[in-house]
This record gives sequence, structure tokens and C-alpha cells, in this order.
Amino acid sequence: MRDALANFDAIAAGLDRRPPVLFLDYDGTLTPIVDDPEAAILEPAMQDRLKDLATRFRVAVVSGRDLEDVRKRVGINGLFYAGSHGFDIQGPDTRLEQPRARDYLPVLEAAERQLHEHFDGKPGVLLERKHFSIAVHYRRVSEADQPAIRECVTASANRKNLRITHGKKVIELQPPVAWDKGHALLWLMKALAVDPDAVTPFYFGDDITDEDAFKALPPHGVGILVGGHEGPSVARYRLADPAAVAHWFDRLLASTY
Repeated sequence: MRDALANFDAIAAGLDRRPPVLFLDYDGTLTPIVDDPEAAILEPAMQDRLKDLATRFRVAVVSGRDLEDVRKRVGINGLFYAGSHGFDIQGPDTRLEQPRARDYLPVLEAAERQLHEHFDGKPGVLLERKHFSIAVHYRRVSEADQPAIRECVTASANRKNLRITHGKKVIELQPPVAWDKGHALLWLMKALAVDPDAVTPFYFGDDITDEDAFKALPPHGVGILVGGHEGPSVARYRLADPAAVAHWFDRLLASTY
């Protein structure tokens, strides 16, 4: 996998003919990964970069966080935001709640109650309810106890016929609907009224769930993995961390595209 900073000029070649459209994950991409999800605060300098990018290019934030949470954390009007891994999308004059997923809201509520009964009071486990999913964070749990947590969450998902996705020390229950960040990216390109052949879609992400978006990019699109995750990646380029992402944005902003 090639370094996206070292290869900036090669990546940027042709952006005058196919201007960039930027799709950005939040945690691990715009902010560093932290033990407490509440502590993942967007730095003012990164927010300023995003504002500058949005004046020149179309920008969307595609996050596993709840839609309202990520909108509040980024805090920039006029962007498109996709929360709950794309199940919940909002932009200027645009709104999507994945219709088939709405049928599973009562099921998610029941699963949430069961998980609270099991994990409330267990040190290191954090339950995060989003509109269309439930995330169980176990970064603060000892390595020895983590398999038991994953097994418990998997059993709960199986009982409720919910889908499971894995991330960095987090396991998530979602509606069993054929929808993910890749589907959200394709939907957003239509909502943004862009011709995929006339632009260069970029996707920046750091986790396994971002692989669906990398795969959905057209052949001339650019997937950039930030840091790394436990599985293989189809992204062609890599950046070390959010600080490198900031540097890459600065290079783009300094260009004439």
C-alpha cells in the first residue's frame, strides 16, 4: 500500500479535469482513536480545514456515530452527514432513514435492554445506543475478558436476528439489511448530484467498516486507509494517522484544483 503523502502529486494528477469529492470517516480519521468515545473532539484546526475544503469541494462525513452526534462534533453547516454507518443521512434539503431498518427499531430497543442487564456494572464495558445500532465498546476491558464479551454480544444478536459488525475494540448490532458505508457512499453521490465519471471520489477511513466504502469507489476513485485495522484492505493508499490526514488536506488546499 502506497503512502498518500509521498504520492500526493500522482494522486492529484487529473484533478483539474475530475475535481475531488471527499467522503470522510470521523473517529480515527479526523480525530485520533481514544478510550472514551465522548473524548473524540474535533480539533479547531481540523474543523477550519474542513470549512476551507467545503468552500471548494463537496464534502460528506460518513461515520459509525449517531447522526446527531457526528453533526454536532463536526459542527459545519452545509455538509452531508451519514450516521450509524450510513443508515441515517442528512444534508441540505436531503434526509434518509433507511426504510427497511426502521422496522428493526423495536428489536434494537429489546436488545439494548438485554445488553444493559448483562453489562451494567461490568468494568470497562460501554454501551452506546445509536438510532439504528448498538455499539458495545470494550477497549478498557482486559484482553483475557474480551472474547467473552464478544461471545455475549454475538449471542444477543443471534437471538434478535440482528447483524454484527466488528471495529477497533467495538462490536456493533445493526438491522440485518443490505446497507453499509458503501451503499451510503453511492447514495450520497446521487444526493450530491455528481456524475461519478466526472469527479474523483476520495474516501478516508480507518476501520474494517470503511472497507465497504473503499470497495464501492469507482475504478478511478481513491481509497485512503488511515492507520490500519486487523484485516486486509482494498485501499490503494495509506496515511499514518489523523495528523497525516491534516497534512494531506493542507496539500490539497494549497493546490490550484
